[in-house]
Amino acid sequence: MSDRFAPPPSVLSLSRNALIAGGVILFHAAALWALQSGLLRRAAEVVIPVEILSQFVEPPKPAEPQPPPPPPPPQRKPEAVKPPPRPVAIREPKPTPAPSAPVGVTEPPPPAPPVEAPAPPAPPAPPPAPPAPPAPRMIEISEGQTRYVREPKLVFPSMSKRLGESGTTVVSIYFDSEGFAKRVELYKSSGFERLDEAALSAARTAQVTPFRQTGGNAQTTYLLRAPFSFKLN
Repeated sequence: MSDRFAPPPSVLSLSRNALIAGGVILFHAAALWALQSGLLRRAAEVVIPVEILSQFVEPPKPAEPQPPPPPPPPQRKPEAVKPPPRPVAIREPKPTPAPSAPVGVTEPPPPAPPVEAPAPPAPPAPPPAPPAPPAPRMIEISEGQTRYVREPKLVFPSMSKRLGESGTTVVSIYFDSEGFAKRVELYKSSGFERLDEAALSAARTAQVTPFRQTGGNAQTTYLLRAPFSFKLN
């Protein structure tokens, strides 16, 4: 049924062409009317300057990138101070004698005589030794050759008196040249120890006159053998 009511293809193509032709006629008619009324001239005046300005006014060009700053100059490293070269000894070449020149023979000088070393000085002589003191002498004297300046203080022991002890003790008294007793010794005992001790104690306190014996000096010792008697009443 759709084929029965569809218009024939010749009628469709004629209507399409008629529409296109009608459109073209209408466009020309509108353009002619616009030209007569001045609208087309205004549109041209507006459109043409815009196109001309768009051609002459160009957009600003982008700023060119500035070149990067130059790199800093390389720093120079301090040069190491080189030590001065060591002096080199230059040996001068020895002159060689001419072949025809006579060659002299230099004799070595005679050896110098040996120099004798000076003898060391003699050591100083030692000082002379002081004279030796005279050897001490001892002179034995008797009671008649001197006298007592301070007599010995003889004390009879009370115990010896009660016991009946008695006797004579002889004591060796050694005097110096001034008459002082230097040492005492028991020369002869009385037979009783208490009496002998009492005699020695008394002899130590004795003093006699200074001695002026011939041959004596300050170092001379004088020996006196003094008896001490202990008698009962």
